[in-house]
Amino acid sequence: MRRYYEFAVVVVLVGLLALLLMQALERARGDMEETIVQAEAAAMRMGLIEVVAHRETYGGELPKSSNPVDWVATPPANYVGERDGQPDETSIWYFDRRAGELIFVFRDGRRARFRLSRDASVDTQRAVVAGVGLLRLEDHRE
Repeated sequence: MRRYYEFAVVVVLVGLLALLLMQALERARGDMEETIVQAEAAAMRMGLIEVVAHRETYGGELPKSSNPVDWVATPPANYVGERDGQPDETSIWYFDRRAGELIFVFRDGRRARFRLSRDASVDTQRAVVAGVGLLRLEDHRE
């Protein structure tokens, strides 16, 4: 009978450790998703700098679109295009036409929002050339 109690205690301990591991993995996944969003935004900022630098060097017009994906050569991974509302999928990028924002939807429902700025201040924003930059707005939760 004592062996059954020992076995039950071991099973409970293994279950608790598995639960703690699952929670830690979930947090790590969320951190990894945020890192991917930051990397994609940095790549888009560099693409915007390239477009503006080309225009400054060779002349011409900047794109008229407020969608930063239209400005860069390579869209972010999992970009599903322009939408009028939030899609049901998660871990995707889309451009909300009504809000004029590029949005990444996290698995937990949080939304990272970005807006193309044509009058960004060099002192306050990263990667700004000739006033053009990609601003991160406050995240929203759905």
